[in-house]
Amino acid sequence: MTNRRFLGITVLGDFILSEGVEAVVENLRRVGATAAACNPTVTAAAPEGEGSFQPPIDAGASPRVFDRSLFGKKSLWVQGGVSYSPNKDFYADSPYSPRRPNELTSEHGAVIGQFIDAAVDAGVKVYFQVGSAQPSGLRDEDKPRLPNGKLAENRLANTGSLASDAVRSYNRAYIRDLLAAYPKISGFRPDWPEYPCYTLGEVFADFSPHAIVWAEKHGFDIESIRRDVRSLWDHLHGGLTNEALAGFADPDRGLYSLISWLGRYPGVAQWLRMKAELSADMLREWRDAITEYGGPECELSANAFMPPYTLLTGLDFARAAEHCHAVSPKLYTMHWSLMVKFWGDEILAANPDLDETPLARTLVTLMDISDNPGPCHLDDYGYPAPDEPHPIPNEPQIRKIAKVCRATTGQAIVTPLVHGYGPPDDFRRRLQLVADSDADGVWINRYGYLGEEKLDAIADVWK
Repeated sequence: MTNRRFLGITVLGDFILSEGVEAVVENLRRVGATAAACNPTVTAAAPEGEGSFQPPIDAGASPRVFDRSLFGKKSLWVQGGVSYSPNKDFYADSPYSPRRPNELTSEHGAVIGQFIDAAVDAGVKVYFQVGSAQPSGLRDEDKPRLPNGKLAENRLANTGSLASDAVRSYNRAYIRDLLAAYPKISGFRPDWPEYPCYTLGEVFADFSPHAIVWAEKHGFDIESIRRDVRSLWDHLHGGLTNEALAGFADPDRGLYSLISWLGRYPGVAQWLRMKAELSADMLREWRDAITEYGGPECELSANAFMPPYTLLTGLDFARAAEHCHAVSPKLYTMHWSLMVKFWGDEILAANPDLDETPLARTLVTLMDISDNPGPCHLDDYGYPAPDEPHPIPNEPQIRKIAKVCRATTGQAIVTPLVHGYGPPDDFRRRLQLVADSDADGVWINRYGYLGEEKLDAIADVWK
């Protein structure tokens, strides 16, 4: 089919450095990409155990390897460096300092600017994909907390509290810094302008001192919210029964049971609304800073979870559309499968008398990742291997895209984010359903998983 809608591909600096600017830009042109997203970082191969491991291991659960070779390998340890020399004066009002340039900066930093120049000359827009609440050296005092005031364990996403003034002041300085260093970029794609929900501990945020002050200032009864959210946490960690889960097998897909639970814990609904207001407020500040330092034409495109996860994360697509040029809900189907396993294992360990089958079916129902969830087990889910199709059928993905399109009501363009990880046929399936949807375009994350067969698929499905 022929499709001329928006097509963006995330290309992090490591592959630009590994393959060269010209080769990467040529592949973008080959598939008909209209945009690329990169990061202001350059990397080099590192000795084992030093730096960070690529691809990310997602708390030890991911078996991912790249499709493309990075410095001659499909997975490896890398060390990174900022790609430019930050202006320290911009950070005077923030307790966070910018990253310090290192040898990689002086040796290879220029490649990011060269890539931006070459891509723009080729008619490809370039965006920076950065964390929305992830200053370098994030302090514990700026992290979200559980209702008991403690930090959650085993967080996959090391994000800060959306209410932290320290995080927000850093964001303003960072945006200003990047626009001064790279004036040709078209905009920003902040990741996680919400509270991630990979694990239950991440879900049950945010009761940090920052969020409590913010909530009280904005009229929320934080004590009743904390009481009910903690009661729900306790119920999930020792109070569940097979009988309670049975309602989620009803033809209404558990709607009655879910509403009954919300009635039992009315503060939970206020907590969800509080997180939604926090997310919208964070995006407003991103928009204000981008406009101040880059002008109103500089774009803001928010990466986000898909419904119904966003009810928990706080990303309200209608509110986000008030501040964003675009929203990119993630079709990260390998993570959806992993979350069934992560949530299920924790709940099962805390409720030893619970049967695994109704629990697995309940989670699949609540996450809306199967139209007909029959008997299943937690081990049916988890992280798919590189050659294993993602166990999420088309219909739930199509339904989720439609929900986002309805929520934004045309105020922001919708460009779902398809992950390149997985076997080529399954990747084509997931890309095709976006092409056939009412979405305005697509982003593909990320270049390292796009081998030659997948590049051909993109050109065939989208170009």
